[in-house]
Amino acid sequence: MKICITGKGGVGKTTFAGTLARMLARDGFDVIAIDADPAHNLHSTLGIKEEIKGLIPLAEMGDLIEERTGASPDVYGAVFKLNPKVSDLPQKLWIDAPDGVKFILMGTVKKGGSGCTCPANVMLKTFLKQVLSGEHDVIVDMEAGIEHLGRGTAKYADALIAVTEATPNSMEVAKKIMNLASDIGLEKTYVIGNKVASDEEEKFINKNFDNILGIIPFDYKVREAEMNGEALINFPTSKAFESILKIKNRLVKERFCEKSKIQGR
Repeated sequence: MKICITGKGGVGKTTFAGTLARMLARDGFDVIAIDADPAHNLHSTLGIKEEIKGLIPLAEMGDLIEERTGASPDVYGAVFKLNPKVSDLPQKLWIDAPDGVKFILMGTVKKGGSGCTCPANVMLKTFLKQVLSGEHDVIVDMEAGIEHLGRGTAKYADALIAVTEATPNSMEVAKKIMNLASDIGLEKTYVIGNKVASDEEEKFINKNFDNILGIIPFDYKVREAEMNGEALINFPTSKAFESILKIKNRLVKERFCEKSKIQGR
């Protein structure tokens, strides 16, 4: 399973991504969890207790990027390789997380504008393509767009999930993400309503999208987990946990049903 998760900042996509990764790992999936969000919070929702201040995102490994692309990431307009070697990097970059999840801090390009063709961006896209096309199951916590996905990468992703709250701004971002995903050929896109506090909010989300994967209710247990530096998966009686579990089961079921159809052809 190769799943990319995105949405407007603050909607709870990182909590969902980390909890989903842990749940899949407990089911026996060999999961790589990639943090491609500038906020770099996926490690905490995975339950990684150790300090990661010394962990450098791939996007900021200037010497490595220059070595592999042939150009410094700080120099624009230089000639560089568009297909740098990255096949050896996943095993070198991941660190162990609970339940056997492998965590990679990839990061994102902080300058150069959206879609810049620069050594760092090419390196990240090539790396993500390598991981998504590999043998592991992959959960990617992305920024509020799909910057790292392109036509050459999207074909390796099983699905893109946009997380949204029941607010016009949040849902507008989710709709833009759906349109961008369609433009690059991502066939399976889903929306998850998060922090939903009432039936009216759930109806509001359902009215705006026809590809709802699930609804996660507002739950103080999520805040409690964050305040205590705990992963939500350690709160199995929480309503949010129960809803994410249902979403996970649906994703697994749909994935295996699709595989059965392909094998039966």
